[in-house]
Amino acid sequence: MDFRLNEEQEKFRQEIRDFLEGEIKQGLWEPSCDAWIMGHDPEFTKRVSQKGWIGLTWPKEHGGQGRSYIDRLILTEEMLRYGAPAACHWFADRQIGGAIVHYGTEEQRRELLPMILRGEAYVGLGMSEPDAGSDLASLKTKATEDGDEFIIDGQKTWTSGGSHMNWIYLVARTDPDAAKHKGISEFFFRTDLPGVNVVPIADITGGVHFNEVFFENVRIPKTSLIGEKNRGFYQILNQLDYERSGMERLMANYPLFEALINYTKETKRKGQPLSQDPLIRAKLAQLKVELEIGRLHMYRVAMVMDEGRAPNWESSMSKVYGTAFEQCLAGAAIEIMGLYGQLSPQSKRVPIKGMAYHSYLSSKGYSLQAGSSEVLKNILALRKLELPNQ
Repeated sequence: MDFRLNEEQEKFRQEIRDFLEGEIKQGLWEPSCDAWIMGHDPEFTKRVSQKGWIGLTWPKEHGGQGRSYIDRLILTEEMLRYGAPAACHWFADRQIGGAIVHYGTEEQRRELLPMILRGEAYVGLGMSEPDAGSDLASLKTKATEDGDEFIIDGQKTWTSGGSHMNWIYLVARTDPDAAKHKGISEFFFRTDLPGVNVVPIADITGGVHFNEVFFENVRIPKTSLIGEKNRGFYQILNQLDYERSGMERLMANYPLFEALINYTKETKRKGQPLSQDPLIRAKLAQLKVELEIGRLHMYRVAMVMDEGRAPNWESSMSKVYGTAFEQCLAGAAIEIMGLYGQLSPQSKRVPIKGMAYHSYLSSKGYSLQAGSSEVLKNILALRKLELPNQ
């Protein structure tokens, strides 16, 4: 397997870097950790849209560029490397637009895809519920048919991007009498409808990204149904492969890694820079090794997708590995920086803008988001090792 990029791809990477460095030099934003999920900047998203970098892999007949998944991975890798505030368009671009391309009607494609391409759809993911997390098929939110409409009632929790969203991609039960993996459908609709109530959930860092969303007698047109009625669970499985195999599972905190390296060069202990400490050097070198292994695996997943195959087990491995790396990076930062690493961004004495504090606290949840590591290891056991189901 040849992981070398061709000349066109290398030029594309440099084009992205030049764009992002220019943005930073103009003071339009500052690099930050978790910017793909926390950095909501509509103006940045518009500029990315103008570059043609949303919908990169979509077919040209649907407004995309028809480029490879390798190309898209290059784009997301550089966005993460520079800590760019891409949250406004990330979900819509990563999985929702693709779902509409694959499962939507021609009318839905004509109406919805241009809006996503323009960076105007800030999408929340309405999947998890209080009693349906890893076991998503246990969801209770229901969509009841009523003439030309569906009536949505229920509750979602840990809704990504909920406080900024103007659209939601919702999974709901449309046949309460069917087996739990059946009778589930997907919907896409605006969140300014009567009966939609968004309640922010503050995380351990004090930030607000996740939300609870309540639906009470919310009426949506039947044209909001994406794909086949009662087949939504099987459509979701394909979308989760895209969600779990992205570079954001490995490099969400990459700005911390670069900042930590610079911190060891600039900070002295006992008269010597920390970068001269053999234990610290070994730890940073090991992190670099693990990062590069992760990058190679992510590129392998993209190559699988470019071959037209679904990364059924590869995406699970990507998520498990990336989560473990991110947690190791955050732990190493706290260990190297000591008590200074535990200072919040609001402290006057905080180094590297509090990235160690933020990453260490946030990383604990990485092994739960988008599928817990335990569940994903079971998927690996089933799909790759062909072990018996439990």
